[in-house]
Amino acid sequence: MSIQSRFFQFVWVFVLAVALVACATPPGLTPAQIAVLQQQGFSPGPDSSWRLGVADKILFDSNSDRLKPDTASRIAGIGRTLTSVEITRLRVEGHTDEYGTDAYNNQLSQRRAQTVANEFVRAGFLASNIIVRGLGKQDPVSDETTPEGQSENRRVSIIVPANQ
Repeated sequence: MSIQSRFFQFVWVFVLAVALVACATPPGLTPAQIAVLQQQGFSPGPDSSWRLGVADKILFDSNSDRLKPDTASRIAGIGRTLTSVEITRLRVEGHTDEYGTDAYNNQLSQRRAQTVANEFVRAGFLASNIIVRGLGKQDPVSDETTPEGQSENRRVSIIVPANQ
């Protein structure tokens, strides 16, 4: 076998090996991305995504889709930090407390989620990389019989999918 034939055979085997390794490596977040998510208060979700922690939720006043100035600033900071480690895709889910009609709460939760998504766009995310969902009064995280519980349920959740 000539040197040229051996060289092409070696290149072919090398390319095949690289392709197999690439296919076998599961997609996911890098250790640096995970470290940044943890630093920002995110924790692993059940579906390999990362969710902003309960203590760091983005809460809204009753019947409002407006962010408080300090909350808007915090979201912008999170957005800049995530983009700095090439996290470029998000899901933003809005929620409400149980008061009001389903139709009203669905619209309000969608507006809340969009308000937060807009802050991420201002921080450098592409709007097309953000999924915005209004979930209304589904999935409460606190007891609705207390004002504190109602406040906890008026929130937006930020979810970072594992596959970027």
